Amino acid sequence: MNKRIGFLSFGHYQDVPGSATPTAREALVQSIELAEAAEEIGIDVAAVRVHHYVRQLASPFPLLAAMAARTSRIELGTGVIDMRYENPLSMAEQAAAADLISAGRLQLGVSRGSPEPALRGWEAFGHLPADGESDADLARRHTEEFRAAIAGADVARSDPKMTGWSHGLPIEPQSPGLGDRIWWGSGTRATAAWTGEQGMNLMSSTLLTEDTGVPFDELQAEQIAVYRRAWADAGHDREPRVSISRSVIPITTDEDRRYFGVRAQADGGDQVGLLDGVQSRFGKSYIGEPDVIAAQLAADAAVQAADTVLLTVPNQLGVEYNARLLQTVAEHVAPAFGWEADLTRTA
Repeated sequence: MNKRIGFLSFGHYQDVPGSATPTAREALVQSIELAEAAEEIGIDVAAVRVHHYVRQLASPFPLLAAMAARTSRIELGTGVIDMRYENPLSMAEQAAAADLISAGRLQLGVSRGSPEPALRGWEAFGHLPADGESDADLARRHTEEFRAAIAGADVARSDPKMTGWSHGLPIEPQSPGLGDRIWWGSGTRATAAWTGEQGMNLMSSTLLTEDTGVPFDELQAEQIAVYRRAWADAGHDREPRVSISRSVIPITTDEDRRYFGVRAQADGGDQVGLLDGVQSRFGKSYIGEPDVIAAQLAADAAVQAADTVLLTVPNQLGVEYNARLLQTVAEHVAPAFGWEADLTRTA
């Protein structure tokens, strides 16, 4: 298995002391600059999180297109787009355009989304579940419509007055291959099985909305195994991809210790608690000397099972800080779990 590593930025911005991203503009521009820096280091993936009603990145496609225009090799992704908020056909047009600019490097994570400050915020965007649908059903229906559109399905009929005859119309532009690069953000073994059946790649984060009492990495590795069995049983004809996220902070300078030294004590183990009324397990952070966290990640069952590991970065500390963090991971941490830099690899 060819391992890939990448960064995942939440794109926080706030005008507070110590923040290098006081405004939305800084968060956006620095996301582009960090993608450029990561590509030079040899990092394989630059991904951004998508949240609404908060001071974080929210509208991914203009950003992904800008990142694509300034890079040439690195994969560009999302983790994840909340499909409750999306017009599937408009999203299909935007995704195809950004993918064409990138020359086929988009890796789009989609899902129902995570808890948010807005009460039924997707309704303000004009999206209502149908009778008998839950908001999760709405997200899956939007995803189905989006995937059909990027696969070239007819989504409207032509006007005979304009075309001379009636025929089906797909969205334009189309970007061949994009359909194979859609990932579903899964938080349970059951949704992982559904993802495999549907033929989407699997994206799993540092949170699982279930808990069986085993360590987080073992539960996540079980989730990955369930996904791969469902994929095989469904008979899909390509090799699936699996990504996981990890919070990884190598401590190499006094600056690192000031920011994260205390967290190394507090976040060194899994956390279990209720999220939206569901017993959930949160994975630990890997904070410490590079050789120590390298050994820990090499022993992480899910890191071994996945082909892509996304590192959540503290984006408010700026591009220089995060580029140095990624450089340290690339040189001293990631090789321990099987990653090798490949500056020739493309999506």
